[in-house]
Amino acid sequence: MAISLTEKAANHIQGFLDQRGKGIGLRLAVKTSGCSGMAYVMEFVDELEEGDEVFEDRGIKVIIDPKSLVYLDGTEIDFAKEGLNEGFKFSNPNEKDRCGCGESFTV
Repeated sequence: MAISLTEKAANHIQGFLDQRGKGIGLRLAVKTSGCSGMAYVMEFVDELEEGDEVFEDRGIKVIIDPKSLVYLDGTEIDFAKEGLNEGFKFSNPNEKDRCGCGESFTV
């Protein structure tokens, strides 16, 4: 099982952590949401919770809870700018479909 980051994503996350001034890494999770059923959730982590899995790539710790891990295994996180829009992009081999707006997915 693995979660990976592109260099752009790692640099962007590190910048957020530096600006924030604290935190051990970034939590990646899924929640029920949107028209396709599931959405990605990202938040900073100050303390690990029981059962958390920790993956480290490019110096960044990505923390995932056990329930989300089954949906996220093999995911690569990227950061992209497209015109006026910018944000994190997820390349998840478990995705079967994604809604038209790109906000949610199904496995």
